[in-house]
Amino acid sequence: MIKKLIDKLLGKSSAAPASRARPKFGKRQEIAAEVHKIDPNLVDERAANVVSTLQQAGYEAYIVGGAVRDLLVGLKPKDFDVATNATPEQVKGLFRRAFIIGRRFRIVHVVYGRGREHEVIEVSTFRAYLDNAAAEQVAGNERTSKSELAGMQHAVDATGRVLRDNVWGPQEEDAARRDFSINAMYYDPKRQIVVDYHDGLKDVQNRSIRMIGDAATRYREDPVRIIRAVRFAAKLNALGFKIEPKTAAPLVKSQQLLADVPQSRLFDEMLKLLQTGHSIATVDKLKELGLATGIYPLLDLVVERADQPFVRAALQDTDRRVGEGKPVAPSFLLACVLWADVRDGWKTRVEHKRQPPFPALQDAIEDVFSARIGDVSGRGKLAGDMRETWTMQPRFDKRTGSAPWSLVEQPRFRAAFDFMRLRADCGEIDEALAEWWQEFSLASDERRQDLLDQAREESGRARVRVVKGPKREADASDVAAAPQDDETAVAPKKRRRRRKPAGERVATTPAPDNGV
Repeated sequence: MIKKLIDKLLGKSSAAPASRARPKFGKRQEIAAEVHKIDPNLVDERAANVVSTLQQAGYEAYIVGGAVRDLLVGLKPKDFDVATNATPEQVKGLFRRAFIIGRRFRIVHVVYGRGREHEVIEVSTFRAYLDNAAAEQVAGNERTSKSELAGMQHAVDATGRVLRDNVWGPQEEDAARRDFSINAMYYDPKRQIVVDYHDGLKDVQNRSIRMIGDAATRYREDPVRIIRAVRFAAKLNALGFKIEPKTAAPLVKSQQLLADVPQSRLFDEMLKLLQTGHSIATVDKLKELGLATGIYPLLDLVVERADQPFVRAALQDTDRRVGEGKPVAPSFLLACVLWADVRDGWKTRVEHKRQPPFPALQDAIEDVFSARIGDVSGRGKLAGDMRETWTMQPRFDKRTGSAPWSLVEQPRFRAAFDFMRLRADCGEIDEALAEWWQEFSLASDERRQDLLDQAREESGRARVRVVKGPKREADASDVAAAPQDDETAVAPKKRRRRRKPAGERVATTPAPDNGV
């Protein structure tokens, strides 16, 4: 009694501190097939096989997360994840091609198929819901505190951001530590039941994106959840999903927490935003939520330039390809976003610094890499692909000799051509040039030679028009009649004959001139 009186005078509550209070894990609900109405035919058979293999070995296993959400709204998921009570080592031992990855979260990738046709089923172990106040704490981040984190299973930094989370627990705790209720459901394809702890099915039916627990606290645990909220809102916008008000309220204020997230992780999250087939909707959602700037510098630039015809065409093209199930490369979209910087820097170096065109282009590219990309992507494949896409653009202007033949054989030709095609669609270059390369890239060798001959003749006519005056239309006779001592004159086209195969009778009359 005396203790309660003292606590009251001191303003202390007799209840347990919030950090030590047992969280609400929710009540387990098993939802039958006639209620959730998931179509079993939409379930990937390899994901079902992973679940079956784990269950046959005596473990719990379910399809989990976004795949369940998509199945509930009638969509065929692009990716399937599995959750189980088996440890990563136990999972790895059950599959021939399985690999343990990750430090922050240790998971297993079970691989089916090879090459471009391979599929990865991601398998995670149920994680315990732990009080971050009881976790081990480090002063730095993943990079600066790597040696300290090596032996830790549950660790946070000074802000409360989780750096390690590898303590296993029951399914109810695993559900509580997931972010949004619509991503916290488990589906058993064998029994065809959905296990739901946090009214995720109701939120799916109400088209609501709701954070489990206190939103501000959950964003503090992992600030990348801010970006995930935007991604889900953009992806599900067409189906009528909205971010629940209490989940949306702390987004802008919590944005400053992203400053402590490694740049490489932010770069990866940015690519997810732009390459899931909803990039236009993502830009609109960022503006709507007040997050148009401040998440990541390169993403800020995408949002800023999204209304420019060339960038918007690139975003729309990316969304289209994803919708058609075609692959997309981050290098292509980023090359489109940064093209204005490269083009303007290139022009400045040629016109004002009098640099030769190709070295000027290379220097302009280096300037853009330093200013916009930095060391996040290194100078590896992504940067290399962007560089090739840009440096191949002036080569499309040359349609003589062996240049076109060698250009179409380049590994990055298709990406560079698509880039040039977008430039033509936006009026930056002549549409006829894009059409010529389109035909040349698909034509037979004979037709390619015809196209080269035509291009050479058109080039000759253009030069003659410059000599004779702009008002007079030149024709083929002008080429032959041009004075031979004129530096701009074009020599008459020489007849080229095919080499006859050995043993073939030589014709007694000249072959017809077919332009080959």
